[in-house]
Amino acid sequence: MEDLKKVIVIRYSEIFLKGKNFGFFEKKLLNNIKEKLSQFDCDVLRTNKRFLVENFDAKQEKKIVNALLTVFGICSISVAVKLDTDLKIINDYVSSIKIKTQNFRVTVNRADKRFPITSIDYSKSLGGIILKNNSDVSVDLHNPQTTVFVDIRENGYTLVYTDVIDCLGGMPVGTSGSGLLLLSGGIDSPVAGYMMARRGMAINALHFHSYPYTSENAKNKVIELAGIIKKYTGSIKLHIVSFTHIQEAIHKHCDGDFMITLMRRIMYRIAERLALQKGYQCIITGENLGQVASQTVESMTVTNAVVEKLPIFRPLISFDKEDISNIAVKIGTFDTSILPYEDCCTVFLPKHPVIKPKLEKCLKEESKLDIDALIDEAMSNIEVVEI
Repeated sequence: MEDLKKVIVIRYSEIFLKGKNFGFFEKKLLNNIKEKLSQFDCDVLRTNKRFLVENFDAKQEKKIVNALLTVFGICSISVAVKLDTDLKIINDYVSSIKIKTQNFRVTVNRADKRFPITSIDYSKSLGGIILKNNSDVSVDLHNPQTTVFVDIRENGYTLVYTDVIDCLGGMPVGTSGSGLLLLSGGIDSPVAGYMMARRGMAINALHFHSYPYTSENAKNKVIELAGIIKKYTGSIKLHIVSFTHIQEAIHKHCDGDFMITLMRRIMYRIAERLALQKGYQCIITGENLGQVASQTVESMTVTNAVVEKLPIFRPLISFDKEDISNIAVKIGTFDTSILPYEDCCTVFLPKHPVIKPKLEKCLKEESKLDIDALIDEAMSNIEVVEI
């Protein structure tokens, strides 16, 4: 059988729950897949609530599969052989399959009810054909080491495959609005961006740096992190804000124990102003309850108080550090995150930071600063990096 046509079957799951909005989500996923595969010479076709990648160079198969593994909204994929739905053609192909494990089963899905044999009966028939052409193998219907899937579709073709590759799931990026990620050089914030993108949110980012207290390496590290998560989130605009003068002003005029709290309140003010200017609909952080002094309930409450018009999403709020680190390893950000280039939050750190700040005390300390002028200066010199 020399003229076998290979295709890649793409399945989705959560989109099926969307009722009347189903078409919007499916179309967005299709567009995201086409954009991801635009570097390859291939066709992506919609066919009855799944997609097929066709007409690709066999040498590109692995690269195409790897690209699809980074697309949110895809549940699973399979590399399959596409056959005309003809009893002899299917039987001939299945007879050529070599089982490399000790046992197997055949699972037939008869989506085309015009096919003359029921799924159960055809599974038995094809199992017999495989047994005839494979010595020393047996059938195991409950715990098979290999499953031969035969999917008889309504469109006059049949897909045969043995592997189902789990993908990222979630929702297609761009179906849940857009958010501004506070991206530091640490482990948590890139994972937070990844998690929100998995729920369909388009991600852009904001980074604060404190040159010359922090090096250019620290900024470049964040640019590299944005480049890594772009593989999952799509294009990112990284907004880089100099925070040096703000930190110097806090250090000079305010109670040092409130440095972290005051910094974060000003960061959130800047983030909200930038998000409103750019049309981003929320602020995203990598905060994790109880991890550091700025991540207590009291600290988060005082920080939230300055954000008036947008929600703040903390997708990692209940995660253990090990859980976050494992995801960082999985998505490829961990090794970059642990590079020893410190971010602005390590500058002017107090020995005894306030962990349960009172709003009244924060307001008193902030009254010593011309906050609007400091924010205006920071906003006037934003560097934008297209990732």
